[in-house]
Amino acid sequence: MLRRDVAHTLSPRKNPFFEHGEIQPFVATNGRGEVVGTIAAIVNGMHLKKYDDGVGFFGFFECVEDYDVAHALFEHASDWLRSRGLTGVRGPTNPSLNDIAGLLVDGFDREPSLMMPYNPPYYSEYLERYGFERAMTMWAYYVHKKYVQMDKIRRGVDIVKRRNPSLSIRTLDLTRFDAEAKAILDIYNEAWANNWGHVPMTEREFAGLAKMMKQVVDPNIVFIVEDAGVPVAFTLALPDMNKALRHVKDGRLLPKGLPTLLGYAKFGGIYECRNLLMGVMPAYRGRGLDAMMNLELITRGPEHGYDACEMSWVLDSNQVLKNSLDAMGAVVDKQYALFEKTL
Repeated sequence: MLRRDVAHTLSPRKNPFFEHGEIQPFVATNGRGEVVGTIAAIVNGMHLKKYDDGVGFFGFFECVEDYDVAHALFEHASDWLRSRGLTGVRGPTNPSLNDIAGLLVDGFDREPSLMMPYNPPYYSEYLERYGFERAMTMWAYYVHKKYVQMDKIRRGVDIVKRRNPSLSIRTLDLTRFDAEAKAILDIYNEAWANNWGHVPMTEREFAGLAKMMKQVVDPNIVFIVEDAGVPVAFTLALPDMNKALRHVKDGRLLPKGLPTLLGYAKFGGIYECRNLLMGVMPAYRGRGLDAMMNLELITRGPEHGYDACEMSWVLDSNQVLKNSLDAMGAVVDKQYALFEKTL
């Protein structure tokens, strides 16, 4: 049996993370009234404005190991999107590509990094059985100080600096957090504009995300490249809080969870980070700014307790970045995918 939640349109005031769309959640229950699955059908107005392709999305998909439940969820989400005049569905996005997105398809034996999805292997089987096909593959790369070819990277960065003497690199200035966040947003939207599936973030959405990240950000692993004082590139890494959260066994922060979390965070329980965003203004591409930022992260990370970093995710179509990560000694650790289907 499938129970439909009350339909609602998210307002910017109520949800700063998704102010340009409509989300309809569905909940699957069994005969005893127990929840056995969830899904949300999503209309992303910013995506439709940019691409005009009739594609809607699904997200927040969770399901017990029962294809009939998954089938019912997919049907209801598809019917709702179809009723909105959409002709295709893609996902999972929770609720957009600027949030937690993708389905884990390889690397189930390893823990997910901060803000990365984890799901049972049968999820992709159920999607394909329903008729979904893979739309894009995304990779998570693992970088450890033991395996990185530091001499090679340093030589390359020395060349970059000689050729571009006006460039400088610095860490995030928390005393100017709002201005720093605005600079990062501007670079991100311009740098990612031509990436597959990219939808620009609004200032309100990014402000909500930045407010959340400010609670865990370590300025020592966030870098901004400037040209004569003007920001032109950035890389944003965050401590992998999952390393500490896994010790909160019942998932509750109070009364015992928060002290446990803070204890592991303070006394070396978080020894890895995740580099979740990097952006280089188009006019500065091909100059090696990504190598500059990677070198800073690899050098300064261990100084502040981060022995390793996950670079995720990297679009399969981004061959330049993939080649750069391969050259520096990063290894593919996990594989994710987005799926789509004609309605």
